[in-house]
Amino acid sequence: MKRMMFILACVFTLVITSKADNYQPITRSQLPQKAQTFLSTHFPDSKISLTRKEIDVTELNYDVIFTDGCKVEFDRKGNWTEVDCLNHPLPAGIVPEAIESIVKAHYPEAQVTKIERDRREYDVKLNNRVELTFNKKLQLIDID
Repeated sequence: MKRMMFILACVFTLVITSKADNYQPITRSQLPQKAQTFLSTHFPDSKISLTRKEIDVTELNYDVIFTDGCKVEFDRKGNWTEVDCLNHPLPAGIVPEAIESIVKAHYPEAQVTKIERDRREYDVKLNNRVELTFNKKLQLIDID
């Protein structure tokens, strides 16, 4: 039993230390072309503080962090997966029009400050602390 616990502890330590170095700083030009185009379109005047590549066991992601605190995450192909501008509204054109119209209809004074998307849904955060979830057909499915 002690031997098994020792082996598990060793394996756990190896896994933790291998994960510790999964971020690699890169330059903007090392991003996929799609990501570079997205940044040029939606954040043309923003200064980049850090650009990094995150290598995980099954995934490769890119993070871009701006000096004003905004953050954009991209998948391996350069498609955005998350845009977070803290308490500032997202640049125009990022939020799909269907989501934008639902937000304006139900929360006319609110602005979208964060949006995440994956294969199944979009998660949207507003500056009034409301969180909305939309399915892939851009239909509202949950309010938090």
